Amino acid sequence: MAEVPEIETLRRDLDREVGGKRIKTVEVPGSGVIPRHTNKKQFSGLLEGTKINSIVRRDLLLVAKLDSGDALVMDIHGGGQLRRHAAKDAVDKATKVVVTFTQGGQLRAVDESGNLELFVVPFDQLAEAVPALATLGVDVLDEPVSWTVFGERILRHRGTKLRALLLDRTVVAGVGPVYADEILHASGLRPDRDVSSLSTQEIRRFFRALVETLHEAAKHRGVTTSDGQYADLTGKPGGWTEQLQVFERDGQACLRCRGVVSKVRQANKTVYLCEACQV
Repeated sequence: MAEVPEIETLRRDLDREVGGKRIKTVEVPGSGVIPRHTNKKQFSGLLEGTKINSIVRRDLLLVAKLDSGDALVMDIHGGGQLRRHAAKDAVDKATKVVVTFTQGGQLRAVDESGNLELFVVPFDQLAEAVPALATLGVDVLDEPVSWTVFGERILRHRGTKLRALLLDRTVVAGVGPVYADEILHASGLRPDRDVSSLSTQEIRRFFRALVETLHEAAKHRGVTTSDGQYADLTGKPGGWTEQLQVFERDGQACLRCRGVVSKVRQANKTVYLCEACQV
C-alpha cells in the first residue's frame, strides 16, 4: 500500500514527465478499473484531445488537471502502478489503461491487485466525488503547520491511541501503517500511548518525527515493502526502504538502542516497535 511519500514521488515525476502534454488516445484493455463510468468509450472521450496542465495530489489521489476543466483522478494507493513507456514497448498483460500522448510516448496503468481506479470528474467537483477530501487533516508534505497548531489539533482527541491518531485521515492525511510505525519509533513513543498522556516536549518530538520522517521518505522516493506493490514510473522500488527502522524488521536489532524489534498485535492490527526505547 502506497502512502503519502510514495504518492508525492509519483506526483513530482508525473508533473515533470506528462505535465503540458496533450492526450492523443486512451485505450482501456483491462476491466474493472473505471467503475464510475458507463463504458470505456465515455471515459476515453472525456480525455482524448485534452492537455494535462499539471499534476496535483489530494491526500493519496493523483489528480491530472486538464485544460477542459476536468480532472483525471488516479487512485493507486491500494494497489497498481503507473509506468511511462514508449509506444513500441511490449504491453504487460496486467495493463488496464494506456494513455498515448501526441508527443512523448505513453502512460500506462498496470494492476494485478484489483484495487486500482481511474475516473474523470470536473476539477471543481472533486470534493463531491470523493467526500473524504472535505474532512482531511493536516498534509505535512503540502502545507506547513506549526507544532503548536498540530498540538491543539491532536489534543481534541485526548483519548485516542497515538497509532490510531496517525491513521485517522481527518487528523493527518496520507499516513498508513508503514509510516505510522516509523514516526512513532522516531519520536520514541509507544503506539498505544493516549494523546492525553503526552507532555508538551513529547508533542513537539512527535510533531518533529512526523514532519521529518515523511519529508525524508519523499526525498528518497518512498518505500517498497515486502508486498512489492510500489514502484516509480520507471519500475524502480523506493529508495528509502533501507532506512526503515522498525517496519518489517521484527527480530532484528533496533538501530537506535540495539534492543530487539517486536511485531505485536494492537487493536487487531500488526504493529512494529522497539519496546526497549519507545516509552
